[in-house]
This record gives sequence, C-alpha cells and structure tokens, in this order.
Amino acid sequence: MSSTDLPHVIAASVAPKPGAVAVAAGERLDSVTLPGLTLSVRSRPSVREGLPPALFVHGLGGSSQNWSALMPLLEDVVDCAAVDLPGFGDSPPPDDGNYSVTGHARAVIRYLDARDDAPVHLIANSLGGAIATRVAAVRPDLVRTLTLISPALPELRVQRTALPTGLLAVPGVASLFTRLTKDWTAEQRVSGVMALCYGDPGRVSSEGYSAAVREMERRLALPYMWDAMARSARGIVNAYTLGGQQGLWRQAERVLAPTLLVYGGRDLLVSYRMARKAAAAFRDSRLLTLPDAGHVAMMEYPDTVATAFRELLADTDELHASGQSDAGS
Repeated sequence: MSSTDLPHVIAASVAPKPGAVAVAAGERLDSVTLPGLTLSVRSRPSVREGLPPALFVHGLGGSSQNWSALMPLLEDVVDCAAVDLPGFGDSPPPDDGNYSVTGHARAVIRYLDARDDAPVHLIANSLGGAIATRVAAVRPDLVRTLTLISPALPELRVQRTALPTGLLAVPGVASLFTRLTKDWTAEQRVSGVMALCYGDPGRVSSEGYSAAVREMERRLALPYMWDAMARSARGIVNAYTLGGQQGLWRQAERVLAPTLLVYGGRDLLVSYRMARKAAAAFRDSRLLTLPDAGHVAMMEYPDTVATAFRELLADTDELHASGQSDAGS
C-alpha cells in the first residue's frame, strides 16, 4: 500500500524497530491519518496486480497481527490489508474517545471510503464481527463478501467463561483489575489469554508464544491500553442491548453480501450454539463449524479457514472475476 492508494490521505511507512510492533516477512505496516483518527494498517503485497481488496478486522484486545497466519494463504486471490482498530495494535486512541461498535464501524467506513477501491471482501473476528456486520448493513456498497469468525453478536445466555470479559465494561472494574494484577508477568497474561481464546493452546508454537509475550509487554506500556479495552467492552455490551433497526441481529438480516460464518466448538467467548441462529439471520450464508477450534479459528486453523473463504469466492464467482477460477481446488 502506498500513499497513492489513499487519495487525500497521509500515509507513512512504519519500519520495524526495537520496541515497535512486529512485522512478519512479506508484510508492511502503514500509518493512515484520517479526520479524527489515525489507523495502523498491515498489508501483504498480492502476487499480481488487479486482485480484489480484502480488509481484515480483529477482535477485542487483538490487533492486525491476528491475521498474519491467514493472509499469506490468500495473497493469490485477494489484496490483503488488516487494520488496527483505534486504541489497539499500533493505532492510537480516536480523538473523540468513541469506542462503541458504531464508533469502530465508522472508523472502518472512513478508511474504506478513503481507499476508494471498495467494495472489499470484509473478514472479521469477535468484536470485529459485530463491527463488520454493522458496516455491511449500513454501507452495502462497501462490502463484496462478508466472513465472520466467532462474531460477537448478542446472546440470550452468555457463557460463564465469557463473563470476566464482559465485566470489563463495568465502570471501575478495569482499574480494579489493573491493581489486582499489577504483579502478573507478561507470560502469565499471555497464557491466560491463550487459554481463553484457543481451543488447544498447545497448538501455539514457541515462537508464536514469545512474539505474543513481546506484544503484551509493548501493550502494557501504553497508557491507554486498559481504557481502550474497557470502553470497547462497554461498546459490545451496549450494542447487545440495542433494539429496533440498530440491533445487531436486525442488522444481520439486512446484510446483502454473501456471508461465511465460522464457529468453534471449544469457543469460550462466543457460544457454538449461536451458529445456527447466525446462519438463519444472514440471508445468503454458509456455515463452517470447527469442533476443536476456539475463538480465533483463523489463528488455530488458518488453512481450513482459507479453504472455506476460497469456496465462498468460488460460490459467488469472485474467483472467476479475479482470474482464479481453479484456485484452491
């Protein structure tokens, strides 16, 4: 991605340096300045010009690095870019301090409008799934296909294992948690996150674990980390309570884009039982269930998710449109 890809937008390449966000081989990190916010965007050059764009949106507490395992598997069918939501990854907080689902959706929309190459294949996880659902509902012109991995959509009976995350939304809890865990090491925190998010934390390589620890250490040094977490968690809870046309399930019903839904049987944050409800809500949906996956299937089973995405493209003639009608076969 270069400054010419974003007309009227300032874009500066960010080179890896000690203490900076990690950039994998073949990736680049750019900083994109928009009215009221600055977004860090991770991208991989596609294998050839003319491929349709894809945008990846991470979940609560995540970053664009969550897509580093999946993007190389798709670089021959889409032009990959993953955004750090405001306050996460390498993106600073938004000027207005708005971490609601709508606020994050507006950030994604502003970025896509600035790119001026929509519609995109929108791929999202967890909180990103709620954001992407809202984007697809209110701006169908921006979304070519929609892929949701464990999307954070309202549940009548929230799993007990998800309650601690929801408690972050309660005023004062984040500050209390910070005090209670001030002596926790980065390793302890990462192990806890992986136990919560992975169906089998043993699938994480030693290199992946070390990289996650370094990123945790970097994040803990940011003065706004817990504020971004708490306000974004509150944004999810508030979005769950909205009714009418602003309700996420109602917006799911309005999505026109062909949709791939991915759910993990060992997901401790988004219930596996919501898969059937989601498949019924999205009018043009395909469902992939992975019994052994947790909350981040794109990190645990990237090859399986990549194959399902390719099948979505084939079903919707998008592979043919990009000159790859036989890809993934």
